[in-house]
Amino acid sequence: MSVETAEPGASPATNPSAETPIGRVRGLGPAGHGARHWWHERLSSVACLLLYVWLIVSLLRLPALDHRGVTEWLRQPSAAVPMMLLVAATFWHLKMGLKVIVDDYVHDEGNRFLATLLVDLAAALGAAFALFALLRIAFAPLAAA
Repeated sequence: MSVETAEPGASPATNPSAETPIGRVRGLGPAGHGARHWWHERLSSVACLLLYVWLIVSLLRLPALDHRGVTEWLRQPSAAVPMMLLVAATFWHLKMGLKVIVDDYVHDEGNRFLATLLVDLAAALGAAFALFALLRIAFAPLAAA
């Protein structure tokens, strides 16, 4: 159907054929926020990429990759803060990606709601545990040599 065949006075909410072509382009998806979600995924992937490169370079520069060396390194604010950003960006990116999978493949509205809720909960719990572990390392008293 084209815009011309739409009933007079029909709104895009009640009659999708009443949308203008630019309205269909701007919506980009059934939820109406596809472009924003797409940009958030791209930004989080770039953040993860940069932070993982930082992590690999930082680990390669450590004198030893044993437990003591890594925990001493993580006690420094210059290592703990980017590591916390890495955890947050990783779990945020994971949540967005899994939400896209749920939206694409779970068709029943109730099951989609439950799956989205479980994805959000799992991502939040995973991030919380990882951040707790980092904070515990960063603020732990120094062990005796």
